[in-house]
Amino acid sequence: MKNPYKILAIGDVVGPAAAKALCSRLPALCSELGASFVALNGENACVGNGLDAATAKMLLGAGADVITSGNHIWHKREIKQFLEDCPALIRPVNYPPLCPGHGSVIVERAGKRVLVINALGTVYMDPLDSPFDAIERVLERERGRYDFAVLDIHAEATSEKLAIAHCFDGRINVIFGTHTHVQTADECVLPRGTGYITDLGMTGPKVSVLGIRPDIIIEKFRTRMPVRFELADGPLELQGALFSLDPDTGRTLEVVRIKLEL
Repeated sequence: MKNPYKILAIGDVVGPAAAKALCSRLPALCSELGASFVALNGENACVGNGLDAATAKMLLGAGADVITSGNHIWHKREIKQFLEDCPALIRPVNYPPLCPGHGSVIVERAGKRVLVINALGTVYMDPLDSPFDAIERVLERERGRYDFAVLDIHAEATSEKLAIAHCFDGRINVIFGTHTHVQTADECVLPRGTGYITDLGMTGPKVSVLGIRPDIIIEKFRTRMPVRFELADGPLELQGALFSLDPDTGRTLEVVRIKLEL
């Protein structure tokens, strides 16, 4: 059998330190893992959430093929124009059409055309268009123009992520969840061949609460008072998953969780 086509998916990058550490490690990591394609969620890569153009360019320059995002993508005003200018940075496809940027992109790498779709869940989140319907429209529009399809479902509810995964099993090759910053242990190949994990986890401060100093979050929970979030210091960790696909059929052969210090 031919060598598998490997897609490295990296969980939410949290903070400038994690973004810089990831960039210095990514080229060697791709070589080590044999990754042909890299997708990462970058909507929290700057201080105070959001993503700016300089950080996006740095991540793309280091080897990310596509940057996905989520509900925090609008926090930096300048990113609106960059979303229009840079197709490799996408925002959730189920935002209204008048929003800047696009919810999907096709990138050719290592001889394969990879369609990447970004969608936002609607359970406990913004009341957007149905992610199911928005994803269906992209697949119909792009039919015949890609070899593999990848979906980042940025959602709060695990049930919604699983439902979307089963709905598109066999039609989207790789589906992973982002947003909760906590890596799940349910990596699998679904019955029709789609590689899946409910949440990739977080690339950021290892000793933290979702990237924030624990004492700040403890204070918020105990007092219910407003607090100023500050990124945690200390060791950084990369979390994600490596999906190995049959290059001919597109069926996922294996999903391996990634968890390593940066």
